[in-house]
Amino acid sequence: MSALLTSYKVWDRPTRIFHWINFLSVISLIFIGLIMLFKPELGISGTPAKIAIKAVHIVIGYIFVINLIVRLVWSVVGKGFASWRAIVPQKGYFKQLAQFRQLSKTGDEPQYLGHNPLAKLAMLAIYLLLITLAITGLVRAGTDIYYPPFGDAVRHYVADTPANAPLLQPYDKTHVNPQQMQQLKVFKKPFGKVHLWAAYLLMFMIVLHIFFVVRTEIKTKVSLVSAMINGNKILNKPPQDKQ
Repeated sequence: MSALLTSYKVWDRPTRIFHWINFLSVISLIFIGLIMLFKPELGISGTPAKIAIKAVHIVIGYIFVINLIVRLVWSVVGKGFASWRAIVPQKGYFKQLAQFRQLSKTGDEPQYLGHNPLAKLAMLAIYLLLITLAITGLVRAGTDIYYPPFGDAVRHYVADTPANAPLLQPYDKTHVNPQQMQQLKVFKKPFGKVHLWAAYLLMFMIVLHIFFVVRTEIKTKVSLVSAMINGNKILNKPPQDKQ
């Protein structure tokens, strides 16, 4: 005899919209980023091509950043499982984690409306990586090809005269103060390294996320993917975190 299935409304529409925009933008950014990393191997050369690829990466990045900002705001004003309290481990978290691990060991896989205790840590790490990528990406957008929100300030910083600042072009030394440009290169280098390694870590976390979603769906028959489409999660036992 099969267990009784119960449907719960879990993810609200703003959360679901954020999830899929974030998914599509991140995958697109990773794809374009890999093209940027392997330009020589792909036969891409020349400054115009370099600028064009970076510009596409940045424009998609704006969508990613705006979407992330809206989600962070919604985590403050939203309710239920959209709230930041459902993502950030709260008081009693380690007790919940121990209970989750103990039940999992016995084969009595616990079910949750929101994220289970281990998934909460993973989601917190992913959000921190997303925020890191957003900040470092915006800095590099301004310092590499003078895109907003910092591009205008960067132009004025490296220009040989204030009047020539609007004339500056990416990767063109015309009207550039060499000393200021060298200082800019030193300043932006750490942001590029952090951005790259945060992207690598995010890719690793995405693979883990997909793996455990598939594993949980197979093992517990809980509808995780469809829940992020229609908002409803179907469980076959009482949830551990019913609000």
